Amino acid sequence: MAAAGRALDWWRGAVIYQIYPRSFLDTNGDGVGDLPGIVDKLDYVASLGVDAIWVSPFFKSPMADFGYDISDYRDIDPLFGTLADFDRLLAKAHALGIKVMIDQVLSHSSDQHEWFRQSRQDRVNDKANWYVWADPKPDGGAPNNWLSIFGGPAWKWEPRREQYYLHNFLSSQPQLNFHNPAVRAAMLDNLKFWLDRGVDGMRLDSINFCFHDEQLRDNPAKPAHLRTGRGFSADNPYAYQYHYYNNTRPENLALMEDLRTLFNRYPGSTMLGEISSEDSLGTMAEYVGDKRLHMGYSFELLVEDFSAAHIRTTVEDIETRMPHGWPCWAVSNHDVMRATSRWGGAGDDDFARQLVALVCSLRGSVCLYQGEELGLTEADVPYEALQDPYGISFWPNFKGRDGCRTPMPWDDSAQAGFTDSPPWLPIPAEHRARSVAAQDADPGSVLNATRRFLRWRQSLPALLQGDIGFIDAPEPVLAFTRDAAGQRLLVVFNLSAEAVQWTLPDGIEPQAIEDHELLAGRVDGCQLHLAARGVFFARLD
Repeated sequence: MAAAGRALDWWRGAVIYQIYPRSFLDTNGDGVGDLPGIVDKLDYVASLGVDAIWVSPFFKSPMADFGYDISDYRDIDPLFGTLADFDRLLAKAHALGIKVMIDQVLSHSSDQHEWFRQSRQDRVNDKANWYVWADPKPDGGAPNNWLSIFGGPAWKWEPRREQYYLHNFLSSQPQLNFHNPAVRAAMLDNLKFWLDRGVDGMRLDSINFCFHDEQLRDNPAKPAHLRTGRGFSADNPYAYQYHYYNNTRPENLALMEDLRTLFNRYPGSTMLGEISSEDSLGTMAEYVGDKRLHMGYSFELLVEDFSAAHIRTTVEDIETRMPHGWPCWAVSNHDVMRATSRWGGAGDDDFARQLVALVCSLRGSVCLYQGEELGLTEADVPYEALQDPYGISFWPNFKGRDGCRTPMPWDDSAQAGFTDSPPWLPIPAEHRARSVAAQDADPGSVLNATRRFLRWRQSLPALLQGDIGFIDAPEPVLAFTRDAAGQRLLVVFNLSAEAVQWTLPDGIEPQAIEDHELLAGRVDGCQLHLAARGVFFARLD
Protein backbone atom coordinates (compact mmCIF):
# COMPACT_ATOMS: atom_id res chain seq x y z
CA MET A 1 0.00 0.00 0.00
CA ALA A 2 1.29 3.48 -0.83
CA ALA A 3 2.51 5.51 2.13
CA ALA A 4 -0.33 8.01 1.79
CA GLY A 5 -2.93 5.25 1.69
CA ARG A 6 -1.46 3.52 4.74
CA ALA A 7 -1.52 6.81 6.63
CA LEU A 8 -5.23 7.23 5.91
CA ASP A 9 -5.96 3.58 6.75
CA TRP A 10 -3.64 3.45 9.78
CA TRP A 11 -6.43 1.75 11.75
CA ARG A 12 -6.39 -1.39 9.57
CA GLY A 13 -4.43 -3.93 11.58
CA ALA A 14 -3.64 -1.37 14.27
CA VAL A 15 -3.06 -2.30 17.90
CA ILE A 16 -5.13 0.08 20.04
CA TYR A 17 -4.22 0.30 23.72
CA GLN A 18 -7.23 0.97 25.93
CA ILE A 19 -6.61 3.31 28.86
CA TYR A 20 -9.12 3.44 31.69
CA PRO A 21 -8.14 6.88 33.04
CA ARG A 22 -9.45 6.37 36.60
CA SER A 23 -6.96 3.54 36.99
CA PHE A 24 -3.89 4.54 34.99
CA LEU A 25 -1.94 7.06 37.10
CA ASP A 26 -2.97 9.56 39.77
CA THR A 27 -0.88 12.76 39.76
CA ASN A 28 -2.83 14.95 42.21
CA GLY A 29 -3.12 12.57 45.16
CA ASP A 30 -6.89 12.02 45.18
CA GLY A 31 -6.65 8.28 44.54
CA VAL A 32 -8.12 8.53 41.03
CA GLY A 33 -6.15 8.52 37.78
CA ASP A 34 -6.19 11.61 35.58
CA LEU A 35 -5.18 13.02 32.19
CA PRO A 36 -1.78 14.34 33.41
CA GLY A 37 -1.11 10.76 34.53
CA ILE A 38 -1.69 9.52 31.00
CA VAL A 39 0.64 12.22 29.67
CA ASP A 40 3.32 11.12 32.14
CA LYS A 41 3.09 7.50 30.99
CA LEU A 42 2.85 7.99 27.22
CA ASP A 43 6.52 7.08 26.80
CA TYR A 44 5.70 3.74 28.43
CA VAL A 45 2.76 3.28 26.07
CA ALA A 46 4.99 4.09 23.09
CA SER A 47 7.51 1.49 24.29
CA LEU A 48 4.87 -1.22 23.80
CA GLY A 49 4.79 -0.71 20.06
CA VAL A 50 1.09 0.09 19.83
CA ASP A 51 -0.41 2.31 17.13
CA ALA A 52 -3.06 4.18 19.11
CA ILE A 53 -4.66 4.71 22.50
CA TRP A 54 -8.35 4.59 23.26
CA VAL A 55 -9.14 6.66 26.34
CA SER A 56 -12.32 5.77 28.20
CA PRO A 57 -14.61 8.71 29.15
CA PHE A 58 -13.12 11.72 30.91
CA PHE A 59 -15.95 14.19 30.28
CA LYS A 60 -17.93 16.05 32.94
CA SER A 61 -20.06 13.54 34.77
CA PRO A 62 -21.59 12.80 38.18
CA MET A 63 -19.80 9.43 37.79
CA ALA A 64 -22.81 7.25 38.55
CA ASP A 65 -21.44 4.92 35.83
CA PHE A 66 -17.87 6.23 36.00
CA GLY A 67 -18.00 8.59 33.05
CA TYR A 68 -20.43 6.73 30.81
CA ASP A 69 -23.06 9.15 32.14
CA ILE A 70 -22.02 12.46 30.58
CA SER A 71 -23.31 15.84 31.77
CA ASP A 72 -21.20 17.94 29.36
CA TYR A 73 -19.92 16.41 26.12
CA ARG A 74 -17.45 19.24 25.48
CA ASP A 75 -15.58 19.60 28.73
CA ILE A 76 -13.32 17.58 31.02
CA ASP A 77 -14.46 16.51 34.46
CA PRO A 78 -12.28 18.25 37.08
CA LEU A 79 -11.56 14.79 38.50
CA PHE A 80 -9.46 14.15 35.38
CA GLY A 81 -8.09 17.60 34.62
CA THR A 82 -8.78 20.30 32.05
CA LEU A 83 -9.10 20.80 28.32
CA ALA A 84 -5.53 22.11 28.39
CA ASP A 85 -4.44 18.76 29.88
CA PHE A 86 -6.21 16.94 27.06
CA ASP A 87 -4.51 19.13 24.48
CA ARG A 88 -1.14 18.28 26.06
CA LEU A 89 -2.03 14.59 25.90
CA LEU A 90 -2.96 14.91 22.23
CA ALA A 91 0.22 16.81 21.36
CA LYS A 92 2.56 14.41 23.17
CA ALA A 93 0.87 11.31 21.76
CA HIS A 94 1.16 12.66 18.24
CA ALA A 95 4.79 13.58 18.81
CA LEU A 96 5.39 9.94 19.79
CA GLY A 97 3.59 8.67 16.69
CA ILE A 98 0.55 7.47 18.66
CA LYS A 99 -2.99 8.12 17.41
CA VAL A 100 -5.63 9.16 19.96
CA MET A 101 -9.15 7.70 20.08
CA ILE A 102 -11.73 8.77 22.65
CA ASP A 103 -14.96 7.24 23.88
CA GLN A 104 -18.24 8.83 22.85
CA VAL A 105 -21.56 7.89 24.42
CA LEU A 106 -24.29 8.88 22.00
CA SER A 107 -27.34 6.90 23.07
CA HIS A 108 -27.85 8.45 26.49
CA SER A 109 -26.66 11.28 28.74
CA SER A 110 -26.52 11.84 32.47
CA ASP A 111 -29.70 12.99 34.18
CA GLN A 112 -27.54 15.96 35.25
CA HIS A 113 -27.07 17.12 31.65
CA GLU A 114 -28.68 20.50 31.05
CA TRP A 115 -30.75 19.01 28.23
CA PHE A 116 -32.42 16.56 30.60
CA ARG A 117 -32.78 19.07 33.43
CA GLN A 118 -34.86 21.13 31.02
CA SER A 119 -36.66 18.22 29.36
CA ARG A 120 -38.00 16.83 32.61
CA GLN A 121 -39.64 20.10 33.70
CA ASP A 122 -42.74 19.90 31.50
CA ARG A 123 -44.02 18.74 28.12
CA VAL A 124 -43.70 22.05 26.25
CA ASN A 125 -40.12 23.28 26.80
CA ASP A 126 -37.49 23.47 24.03
CA LYS A 127 -36.00 20.11 25.03
CA ALA A 128 -39.28 18.38 25.80
CA ASN A 129 -38.82 15.86 22.97
CA TRP A 130 -35.06 15.35 23.33
CA TYR A 131 -35.48 12.23 25.48
CA VAL A 132 -37.76 9.21 25.26
CA TRP A 133 -40.91 10.00 27.22
CA ALA A 134 -44.10 7.94 27.33
CA ASP A 135 -47.43 8.04 29.12
CA PRO A 136 -48.25 5.38 31.70
CA LYS A 137 -50.60 2.54 30.99
CA PRO A 138 -54.19 3.09 32.21
CA ASP A 139 -53.29 1.33 35.46
CA GLY A 140 -50.30 3.63 35.99
CA GLY A 141 -47.76 1.02 35.01
CA ALA A 142 -44.72 1.41 32.77
CA PRO A 143 -45.43 1.87 29.04
CA ASN A 144 -44.13 -1.59 28.11
CA ASN A 145 -42.00 -4.50 29.34
CA TRP A 146 -38.55 -3.17 28.37
CA LEU A 147 -35.80 -3.88 30.87
CA SER A 148 -32.60 -2.16 31.93
CA ILE A 149 -29.29 -3.97 31.53
CA PHE A 150 -28.51 -3.06 35.13
CA GLY A 151 -31.66 -4.75 36.42
CA GLY A 152 -35.37 -4.02 36.59
CA PRO A 153 -37.69 -1.97 34.37
CA ALA A 154 -36.16 0.44 31.83
CA TRP A 155 -38.64 3.17 32.77
CA LYS A 156 -38.64 5.73 35.58
CA TRP A 157 -41.48 7.98 36.62
CA GLU A 158 -41.11 11.77 36.39
CA PRO A 159 -43.86 13.48 38.41
CA ARG A 160 -43.35 16.93 36.84
CA ARG A 161 -44.37 15.58 33.41
CA GLU A 162 -46.52 12.72 34.72
CA GLN A 163 -44.68 10.49 32.29
CA TYR A 164 -42.04 7.79 32.30
CA TYR A 165 -38.62 8.21 30.68
CA LEU A 166 -36.57 5.40 29.15
CA HIS A 167 -33.18 4.29 30.46
CA ASN A 168 -31.47 1.23 28.98
CA PHE A 169 -28.80 1.37 31.69
CA LEU A 170 -28.97 3.17 35.07
CA SER A 171 -32.01 5.33 35.82
CA SER A 172 -29.55 8.25 35.92
CA GLN A 173 -28.74 7.61 32.22
CA PRO A 174 -31.86 8.76 30.34
CA GLN A 175 -32.20 7.69 26.72
CA LEU A 176 -31.87 10.42 24.10
CA ASN A 177 -34.56 10.52 21.42
CA PHE A 178 -32.71 10.03 18.13
CA HIS A 179 -35.99 10.17 16.22
CA ASN A 180 -35.74 13.92 16.84
CA PRO A 181 -33.54 15.49 14.11
CA ALA A 182 -32.38 18.19 16.54
CA VAL A 183 -30.88 15.51 18.82
CA ARG A 184 -29.02 13.89 15.93
CA ALA A 185 -27.66 17.26 14.81
CA ALA A 186 -26.54 18.18 18.33
CA MET A 187 -24.73 14.88 18.86
CA LEU A 188 -22.96 15.11 15.50
CA ASP A 189 -21.88 18.61 16.46
CA ASN A 190 -20.44 17.27 19.72
CA LEU A 191 -18.36 14.77 17.75
CA LYS A 192 -17.20 17.57 15.44
CA PHE A 193 -15.95 19.50 18.49
CA TRP A 194 -13.42 16.75 19.28
CA LEU A 195 -12.50 16.05 15.66
CA ASP A 196 -11.73 19.75 15.25
CA ARG A 197 -9.57 19.49 18.35
CA GLY A 198 -7.45 16.85 16.62
CA VAL A 199 -8.55 13.41 17.83
CA ASP A 200 -7.86 10.60 15.37
CA GLY A 201 -10.84 8.42 16.11
CA MET A 202 -13.70 7.52 18.39
CA ARG A 203 -14.94 4.39 20.04
CA LEU A 204 -18.74 4.67 19.97
CA ASP A 205 -20.26 3.17 23.09
CA SER A 206 -23.40 1.03 22.70
CA ILE A 207 -23.88 2.48 19.23
CA ASN A 208 -26.76 0.16 18.36
CA PHE A 209 -28.81 1.59 21.27
CA CYS A 210 -29.48 5.03 19.75
CA PHE A 211 -32.94 4.37 18.33
CA HIS A 212 -35.97 2.80 19.97
CA ASP A 213 -39.21 1.47 18.49
CA GLU A 214 -41.57 4.46 18.31
CA GLN A 215 -44.56 2.14 18.75
CA LEU A 216 -43.09 0.98 22.08
CA ARG A 217 -43.92 -2.66 21.33
CA ASP A 218 -43.18 -5.24 24.03
CA ASN A 219 -40.08 -7.39 23.64
CA PRO A 220 -40.88 -11.11 23.29
CA ALA A 221 -39.81 -13.59 25.95
CA LYS A 222 -36.66 -15.65 25.46
CA PRO A 223 -36.57 -19.38 26.35
CA ALA A 224 -34.60 -20.22 29.48
CA HIS A 225 -31.90 -22.19 27.64
CA LEU A 226 -31.06 -19.14 25.48
CA ARG A 227 -30.66 -16.68 28.34
CA THR A 228 -27.00 -15.90 27.80
CA GLY A 229 -25.06 -12.90 26.54
CA ARG A 230 -22.63 -10.16 27.47
CA GLY A 231 -22.29 -10.58 31.21
CA PHE A 232 -25.88 -11.76 31.46
CA SER A 233 -26.84 -14.84 33.38
CA ALA A 234 -30.15 -16.42 34.19
CA ASP A 235 -30.41 -14.31 37.35
CA ASN A 236 -30.46 -11.05 35.34
CA PRO A 237 -33.98 -10.43 34.03
CA TYR A 238 -32.51 -8.60 31.02
CA ALA A 239 -31.60 -12.03 29.66
CA TYR A 240 -35.27 -13.06 29.71
CA GLN A 241 -36.13 -11.10 26.56
CA TYR A 242 -35.25 -10.77 22.89
CA HIS A 243 -34.30 -7.09 22.67
CA TYR A 244 -35.85 -6.41 19.28
CA TYR A 245 -37.54 -3.12 20.09
CA ASN A 246 -35.41 -1.20 22.59
CA ASN A 247 -32.22 -1.30 20.48
CA THR A 248 -30.71 -2.21 17.08
CA ARG A 249 -33.55 -0.58 15.18
CA PRO A 250 -33.34 -0.18 11.37
CA GLU A 251 -33.25 3.63 11.70
CA ASN A 252 -29.76 3.25 13.15
CA LEU A 253 -28.33 2.49 9.70
CA ALA A 254 -29.01 6.01 8.46
CA LEU A 255 -27.28 7.35 11.57
CA MET A 256 -24.21 5.26 10.74
CA GLU A 257 -24.15 6.91 7.31
CA ASP A 258 -24.47 10.38 8.83
CA LEU A 259 -21.54 9.58 11.10
CA ARG A 260 -19.44 8.42 8.16
CA THR A 261 -20.24 11.58 6.21
CA LEU A 262 -18.93 13.62 9.13
CA PHE A 263 -15.78 11.55 9.57
CA ASN A 264 -15.04 11.65 5.85
CA ARG A 265 -14.43 15.36 6.31
CA TYR A 266 -11.45 14.44 8.54
CA PRO A 267 -9.13 12.25 6.44
CA GLY A 268 -7.45 9.55 8.49
CA SER A 269 -10.05 9.60 11.27
CA THR A 270 -11.81 6.39 12.25
CA MET A 271 -14.83 5.04 14.11
CA LEU A 272 -14.96 1.86 16.18
CA GLY A 273 -18.50 0.89 17.13
CA GLU A 274 -19.27 -1.17 20.23
CA ILE A 275 -22.05 -3.56 19.25
CA SER A 276 -23.99 -5.88 21.52
CA SER A 277 -27.24 -7.19 20.07
CA GLU A 278 -29.25 -10.38 19.66
CA ASP A 279 -27.00 -11.14 16.68
CA SER A 280 -23.89 -9.05 17.26
CA LEU A 281 -21.95 -10.38 14.28
CA GLY A 282 -24.91 -9.81 11.99
CA THR A 283 -25.27 -6.27 13.33
CA MET A 284 -21.56 -5.68 12.79
CA ALA A 285 -21.96 -6.77 9.17
CA GLU A 286 -24.73 -4.19 8.73
CA TYR A 287 -23.00 -1.36 10.58
CA VAL A 288 -19.48 -1.63 9.13
CA GLY A 289 -18.50 -0.74 5.57
CA ASP A 290 -17.49 2.00 3.18
CA LYS A 291 -20.54 4.14 3.94
CA ARG A 292 -20.90 3.33 7.65
CA LEU A 293 -18.50 2.56 10.52
CA HIS A 294 -14.85 1.81 9.80
CA MET A 295 -14.67 -1.00 12.38
CA GLY A 296 -16.97 -3.04 14.57
CA TYR A 297 -16.29 -4.23 18.11
CA SER A 298 -18.35 -7.02 19.67
CA PHE A 299 -18.18 -9.40 22.62
CA GLU A 300 -17.78 -12.79 20.96
CA LEU A 301 -14.23 -13.28 22.30
CA LEU A 302 -15.10 -11.72 25.67
CA VAL A 303 -17.13 -14.73 26.82
CA GLU A 304 -16.21 -17.78 28.91
CA ASP A 305 -15.84 -20.19 25.97
CA PHE A 306 -12.12 -20.57 25.26
CA SER A 307 -11.77 -23.19 22.58
CA ALA A 308 -10.30 -23.46 19.12
CA ALA A 309 -13.77 -24.22 17.78
CA HIS A 310 -15.33 -21.07 19.27
CA ILE A 311 -12.55 -18.80 18.02
CA ARG A 312 -12.64 -20.34 14.55
CA THR A 313 -16.43 -20.23 14.29
CA THR A 314 -16.54 -16.61 15.43
CA VAL A 315 -13.87 -15.38 13.03
CA GLU A 316 -15.18 -17.41 10.08
CA ASP A 317 -18.69 -16.14 10.76
CA ILE A 318 -17.66 -12.50 10.57
CA GLU A 319 -15.43 -13.19 7.55
CA THR A 320 -18.40 -14.69 5.72
CA ARG A 321 -20.94 -12.08 6.76
CA MET A 322 -18.71 -9.01 6.56
CA PRO A 323 -16.30 -9.49 3.63
CA HIS A 324 -16.60 -5.76 2.91
CA GLY A 325 -15.79 -4.63 6.45
CA TRP A 326 -13.07 -4.65 9.06
CA PRO A 327 -13.42 -6.21 12.52
CA CYS A 328 -11.66 -5.28 15.73
CA TRP A 329 -10.88 -7.98 18.29
CA ALA A 330 -10.38 -7.95 22.05
CA VAL A 331 -10.18 -10.59 24.76
CA SER A 332 -10.29 -8.16 27.72
CA ASN A 333 -11.72 -4.72 28.44
CA HIS A 334 -13.18 -2.63 31.27
CA ASP A 335 -16.52 -4.50 31.22
CA VAL A 336 -15.52 -8.16 31.56
CA MET A 337 -13.38 -10.43 33.70
CA ARG A 338 -9.73 -10.35 32.62
CA ALA A 339 -9.00 -13.09 30.11
CA THR A 340 -6.22 -14.79 32.10
CA SER A 341 -8.74 -15.49 34.88
CA ARG A 342 -11.81 -15.98 32.70
CA TRP A 343 -10.09 -18.65 30.64
CA GLY A 344 -8.34 -20.51 33.45
CA GLY A 345 -4.76 -19.34 33.01
CA ALA A 346 -4.38 -17.01 35.97
CA GLY A 347 -0.73 -16.63 36.91
CA ASP A 348 0.49 -18.52 33.81
CA ASP A 349 2.97 -16.26 32.01
CA ASP A 350 3.04 -18.48 28.93
CA PHE A 351 -0.74 -18.17 28.70
CA ALA A 352 -0.57 -14.38 29.04
CA ARG A 353 2.02 -14.20 26.25
CA GLN A 354 -0.05 -16.52 24.07
CA LEU A 355 -3.20 -14.44 24.43
CA VAL A 356 -1.44 -11.32 23.18
CA ALA A 357 -0.03 -13.23 20.21
CA LEU A 358 -3.39 -14.86 19.45
CA VAL A 359 -5.54 -11.73 19.38
CA CYS A 360 -2.84 -9.87 17.42
CA SER A 361 -2.69 -12.62 14.79
CA LEU A 362 -6.36 -12.60 13.73
CA ARG A 363 -7.45 -10.60 10.71
CA GLY A 364 -8.55 -7.21 11.95
CA SER A 365 -7.50 -4.54 14.37
CA VAL A 366 -6.86 -5.20 18.06
CA CYS A 367 -7.79 -3.58 21.37
CA LEU A 368 -5.37 -4.42 24.18
CA TYR A 369 -6.64 -3.41 27.61
CA GLN A 370 -4.20 -1.83 30.05
CA GLY A 371 -2.54 -4.56 32.11
CA GLU A 372 -2.85 -7.28 29.48
CA GLU A 373 0.81 -6.66 28.68
CA LEU A 374 1.57 -7.53 32.32
CA GLY A 375 -0.57 -10.66 32.42
CA LEU A 376 -2.81 -9.17 35.11
CA THR A 377 -5.47 -11.40 36.62
CA GLU A 378 -8.97 -10.45 37.76
CA ALA A 379 -8.78 -8.76 41.17
CA ASP A 380 -10.96 -10.13 43.95
CA VAL A 381 -12.63 -6.95 45.25
CA PRO A 382 -14.55 -7.46 48.53
CA TYR A 383 -18.15 -6.32 48.70
CA GLU A 384 -17.37 -3.42 51.03
CA ALA A 385 -14.90 -1.99 48.48
CA LEU A 386 -17.16 -2.33 45.42
CA GLN A 387 -17.81 0.79 43.36
CA ASP A 388 -19.64 -0.63 40.33
CA PRO A 389 -23.44 -0.23 40.67
CA TYR A 390 -23.90 -3.29 38.46
CA GLY A 391 -21.91 -5.47 40.84
CA ILE A 392 -23.54 -4.01 43.95
CA SER A 393 -26.99 -4.83 42.53
CA PHE A 394 -26.16 -8.40 41.50
CA TRP A 395 -23.79 -9.45 44.30
CA PRO A 396 -22.84 -12.21 45.01
CA ASN A 397 -23.88 -14.04 41.80
CA PHE A 398 -22.17 -11.37 39.69
CA LYS A 399 -19.44 -9.28 41.28
CA GLY A 400 -19.52 -6.54 38.69
CA ARG A 401 -16.72 -4.92 36.74
CA ASP A 402 -14.46 -3.62 39.50
CA GLY A 403 -12.16 -6.65 39.34
CA CYS A 404 -10.89 -5.66 35.90
CA ARG A 405 -10.70 -1.95 36.70
CA THR A 406 -8.23 -1.88 39.57
CA PRO A 407 -5.28 0.54 39.19
CA MET A 408 -2.21 -0.18 37.08
CA PRO A 409 0.70 -1.50 39.18
CA TRP A 410 3.72 0.63 38.28
CA ASP A 411 5.91 -0.70 41.10
CA ASP A 412 5.66 -2.97 44.14
CA SER A 413 5.09 -0.22 46.73
CA ALA A 414 2.01 -0.17 48.94
CA GLN A 415 -0.05 1.76 46.38
CA ALA A 416 1.80 0.31 43.39
CA GLY A 417 3.16 3.68 42.27
CA PHE A 418 -0.35 4.60 41.16
CA THR A 419 -1.09 7.14 43.91
CA ASP A 420 0.14 8.51 47.23
CA SER A 421 -3.35 8.17 48.71
CA PRO A 422 -5.80 5.32 49.18
CA PRO A 423 -6.77 4.30 45.61
CA TRP A 424 -10.38 4.33 44.46
CA LEU A 425 -10.18 0.53 44.20
CA PRO A 426 -7.81 -1.73 46.16
CA ILE A 427 -4.69 -3.01 44.41
CA PRO A 428 -4.08 -6.72 45.06
CA ALA A 429 -0.66 -7.97 46.11
CA GLU A 430 -0.46 -10.29 43.10
CA HIS A 431 -0.71 -7.25 40.82
CA ARG A 432 2.12 -5.45 42.62
CA ALA A 433 4.26 -8.54 42.04
CA ARG A 434 3.58 -8.11 38.30
CA SER A 435 4.39 -4.40 38.27
CA VAL A 436 5.83 -2.54 35.31
CA ALA A 437 9.05 -1.90 37.24
CA ALA A 438 9.54 -5.58 38.04
CA GLN A 439 8.78 -6.74 34.50
CA ASP A 440 10.84 -3.98 32.89
CA ALA A 441 13.91 -5.41 34.58
CA ASP A 442 13.18 -8.99 33.49
CA PRO A 443 14.00 -9.71 29.81
CA GLY A 444 11.74 -12.77 29.86
CA SER A 445 8.69 -11.04 31.37
CA VAL A 446 5.25 -10.88 29.78
CA LEU A 447 5.78 -7.14 29.31
CA ASN A 448 9.01 -7.47 27.39
CA ALA A 449 7.70 -10.41 25.38
CA THR A 450 4.69 -8.28 24.39
CA ARG A 451 6.95 -5.44 23.30
CA ARG A 452 9.06 -7.72 21.16
CA PHE A 453 6.07 -9.47 19.63
CA LEU A 454 4.32 -6.22 18.66
CA ARG A 455 7.50 -4.88 17.05
CA TRP A 456 7.97 -8.18 15.20
CA ARG A 457 4.35 -8.15 14.04
CA GLN A 458 4.86 -4.76 12.42
CA SER A 459 7.39 -6.34 10.04
CA LEU A 460 4.89 -8.90 8.71
CA PRO A 461 2.35 -7.53 6.19
CA ALA A 462 0.42 -10.81 6.36
CA LEU A 463 -0.33 -10.30 10.07
CA LEU A 464 -1.20 -6.64 9.67
CA GLN A 465 -3.72 -6.80 6.85
CA GLY A 466 -3.62 -10.25 5.26
CA ASP A 467 -6.50 -12.60 4.54
CA ILE A 468 -7.18 -15.43 6.98
CA GLY A 469 -8.03 -19.07 6.28
CA PHE A 470 -8.50 -21.76 8.92
CA ILE A 471 -7.04 -25.27 8.74
CA ASP A 472 -8.83 -28.28 10.24
CA ALA A 473 -7.16 -29.33 13.48
CA PRO A 474 -8.37 -31.13 16.61
CA GLU A 475 -8.85 -29.37 19.93
CA PRO A 476 -6.89 -27.74 21.47
CA VAL A 477 -5.05 -26.75 18.29
CA LEU A 478 -6.04 -23.55 16.49
CA ALA A 479 -4.42 -23.27 13.05
CA PHE A 480 -4.80 -20.77 10.24
CA THR A 481 -2.95 -19.01 7.44
CA ARG A 482 -2.47 -15.29 6.84
CA ASP A 483 -1.81 -14.08 3.27
CA ALA A 484 -0.82 -10.64 2.00
CA ALA A 485 1.63 -8.93 -0.35
CA GLY A 486 3.20 -12.16 -1.52
CA GLN A 487 3.72 -13.37 2.05
CA ARG A 488 1.95 -16.47 3.37
CA LEU A 489 2.23 -17.51 7.00
CA LEU A 490 1.16 -20.56 8.99
CA VAL A 491 -0.01 -19.66 12.49
CA VAL A 492 -0.71 -22.37 15.11
CA PHE A 493 -1.65 -22.18 18.80
CA ASN A 494 -1.85 -24.93 21.40
CA LEU A 495 -4.58 -23.59 23.68
CA SER A 496 -3.96 -26.16 26.42
CA ALA A 497 -1.59 -26.37 29.37
CA GLU A 498 -0.24 -29.69 28.07
CA ALA A 499 2.12 -30.37 25.16
CA VAL A 500 0.42 -31.64 21.99
CA GLN A 501 1.40 -33.14 18.65
CA TRP A 502 -0.42 -32.34 15.41
CA THR A 503 -0.08 -34.12 12.08
CA LEU A 504 0.27 -31.46 9.42
CA PRO A 505 -2.23 -31.73 6.54
CA ASP A 506 -0.99 -32.73 3.11
CA GLY A 507 0.44 -29.78 1.21
CA ILE A 508 1.40 -27.84 4.33
CA GLU A 509 5.17 -27.55 4.29
CA PRO A 510 6.28 -24.96 6.83
CA GLN A 511 9.48 -23.09 6.16
CA ALA A 512 11.63 -21.67 8.91
CA ILE A 513 10.82 -18.15 9.96
CA GLU A 514 13.24 -15.81 11.66
CA ASP A 515 13.78 -16.93 15.23
CA HIS A 516 11.36 -15.49 17.74
CA GLU A 517 11.17 -16.16 21.46
CA LEU A 518 7.44 -16.94 21.40
CA LEU A 519 7.88 -19.84 19.04
CA ALA A 520 7.33 -22.98 21.10
CA GLY A 521 6.99 -25.63 18.43
CA ARG A 522 9.13 -27.75 16.12
CA VAL A 523 8.46 -29.74 12.97
CA ASP A 524 9.62 -33.35 12.76
CA GLY A 525 8.65 -34.76 9.37
CA CYS A 526 4.91 -34.25 9.12
CA GLN A 527 4.48 -33.77 12.87
CA LEU A 528 4.28 -30.41 14.61
CA HIS A 529 5.22 -30.63 18.28
CA LEU A 530 3.80 -27.82 20.39
CA ALA A 531 4.73 -27.07 23.97
CA ALA A 532 2.08 -26.18 26.52
CA ARG A 533 0.53 -22.84 25.45
CA GLY A 534 2.74 -23.21 22.38
CA VAL A 535 2.79 -20.64 19.57
CA PHE A 536 4.13 -21.47 16.11
CA PHE A 537 4.70 -19.28 13.05
CA ALA A 538 6.20 -20.45 9.78
CA ARG A 539 6.39 -19.34 6.16
CA LEU A 540 4.45 -21.14 3.45
CA ASP A 541 5.99 -19.18 0.58
